[in-house]
Amino acid sequence: MPLSNDGAALRLKDDDDVAVVLRALGPGNEVRFGETVVVAAAAIPSGHKIALRAIDAGALIRKYGQVIGRASMPIAPGEHVHVHNVEGTRGRGDLAEATP
Repeated sequence: MPLSNDGAALRLKDDDDVAVVLRALGPGNEVRFGETVVVAAAAIPSGHKIALRAIDAGALIRKYGQVIGRASMPIAPGEHVHVHNVEGTRGRGDLAEATP
């Protein structure tokens, strides 16, 4: 189900690590996708991302079924996911695999 039960967030793929918040959330607000429930740890503005599961530092982060970056620090479920805890990975030649 792409929309959360109350329509507050959007997650296109079941294996997405984050959902996009469609209306601002305050600390303690819940986002529920069926049995998956996360509680906003802080205020999250509309259009920003909320972590749906724990994400280890260095782990790739998926949104809409695509990798959008790498966690620059551990991210707990319910945390705001944005530039303060995500490192971009697109278009970075230093991350390209060496070819033989």
